[in-house]
Amino acid sequence: MRVVTLNLNGIRAAYHKGLGAWLHTTQPDIACWQEVRADDSVLTEDMRHPAGLSSTFVLPQKRGYSGVALLSQKKPDMIHRTFGGGVLDTEGRFVRFDFPTFSVVSLYLPSGSSGEERQQVKYDVMNDFFVWLETCRRETEKSGRDFLICGDINIAHTEKDIKNWRGNRKNSGFLPEERAWLSHVFDELGWVDVFRQINNEDGQYTWWSNRGRAWDNNVGWRIDYQIATPRLAARARQATIYKAQRFSDHAPLIIDYD
Repeated sequence: MRVVTLNLNGIRAAYHKGLGAWLHTTQPDIACWQEVRADDSVLTEDMRHPAGLSSTFVLPQKRGYSGVALLSQKKPDMIHRTFGGGVLDTEGRFVRFDFPTFSVVSLYLPSGSSGEERQQVKYDVMNDFFVWLETCRRETEKSGRDFLICGDINIAHTEKDIKNWRGNRKNSGFLPEERAWLSHVFDELGWVDVFRQINNEDGQYTWWSNRGRAWDNNVGWRIDYQIATPRLAARARQATIYKAQRFSDHAPLIIDYD
């Protein structure tokens, strides 16, 4: 099972840069998009059903802002288009597919980089989502259902996950409270950062600023994740951050599961 997650920074721009053709070559079983930044009127047939994938888009009322999508080769048993209230719903940041034995989520956590108000929104969403993660872990223990959360978390977890960590310790995305939250998700709740389970090398980033030559010099942040329950994480066999083409200011994170 090949799973791809990517913040598109606008689906039309990503397709203009060759995303559609790349999907036909890559042949994912599941694709998770964040920051679609479009409305229904501009989504073409190839955007909705690339490489034979069926899709569900969750788009906010504010045009050209946020939005997520889930695409899969197999049709899900159930589709959840809402989280249950709050910013994840009003801003189009959550969609979930349920299959017989596992569920997958495309998630786009808010950024707090625009100011204190949005940083507080981010903290509120993190608190709500932590409770949801606890509930999912209890469901896993009770029923055996596995979960996979894919998306732009907007947090670099450790110093290994950001090039200029010293200069970003007071910036949103690398604040101590944000990093501690991810540590609680992994260490207390038992979720697994699947990429780091396979690859613990330095210089592995998924986002680069458009300023300067950040992409060329690999001055980046690893803020895109596939986070899984332990049994599903144990089935991961290969993890790749794809940089041969540039579709966005993020790079696709591809993980193959047995």
